[in-house]
Amino acid sequence: MRLVFMGTPDFAVETLKALVAAGHEIACVYSQPPRPAGRGMAERPSPVHAFAAAQGIAVRTPTSLKSADEQARFAALEADAAVVVAYGLLLPKPVLDAPRLGCFNVHASLLPRWRGAAPIQRAIMSGDKDSGVTIMRMEEGLDTGPMCKVGRIAITPATTAQSLHDALAALGARLMVEVLAQENITATPQPAEGVTYARKIDKAEARIDFTKGADEVRNHIHGLSPFPGAWFAVNGTRIKVLLCEVTAGEGRPGTFLDDDLAIACGSGAVRLLRLQREGKGAMNATDFRRGFPIANGAKVD
Repeated sequence: MRLVFMGTPDFAVETLKALVAAGHEIACVYSQPPRPAGRGMAERPSPVHAFAAAQGIAVRTPTSLKSADEQARFAALEADAAVVVAYGLLLPKPVLDAPRLGCFNVHASLLPRWRGAAPIQRAIMSGDKDSGVTIMRMEEGLDTGPMCKVGRIAITPATTAQSLHDALAALGARLMVEVLAQENITATPQPAEGVTYARKIDKAEARIDFTKGADEVRNHIHGLSPFPGAWFAVNGTRIKVLLCEVTAGEGRPGTFLDDDLAIACGSGAVRLLRLQREGKGAMNATDFRRGFPIANGAKVD
């Protein structure tokens, strides 16, 4: 097919790679404009932009698709379909209607659960037992379009937002290629029941509340790992926790129960396995304790 690809972050790169490998013609890539990044705050293209440019694919980075001129430029590409993966801009109806077969989206949840901006993080933080990818034919509503294909992935006690992100990116790429290979692409309306919304992650919710049960604390930590990173403070130092496990133990919530970084929760305890101090790199618990010992009985600030 002749395709337009619309995406921005690393998650979307996997689908673009798969479409290229499958032999589709990528007429143009749309991505968010370059943003200042790094210590020098030089403008840096998005991961999708960088990959497309390396492949010799034309890239457009409009700040909006609302103007008639921009919509006419899109329609002039005469695409069979548009593939949209975490693009970051709303598609107006003239854009949705321009491709011959419509616009298809890779959404990282089992729709209609977790429509919206942060489905990967919210699924883990809410204690869901599974997640997945929905390939959806897009319409004007927020992630409301009919479903073409669904794939599931289990969420385990060791699943983090990063590991689930990577697994879903690969799954979404494979499923999108399968959908576009169909002679007649069919779609089923989403169920009316079970709709939830995955609001954007606010850094203000990243502080760990150890008065909650151990399972909930673990889900909070893993759902925000590695970014923005759930954190606590001890001895005036902020520490991110990137990986933990539920363990036995009782005590006042927020109290370290042993020298192996088990910390009491409202019920049960969690053992901290991978941590990151301010200004330092991430490290496992053993290495962390060498450089920043925390005594048995210490309490979070």
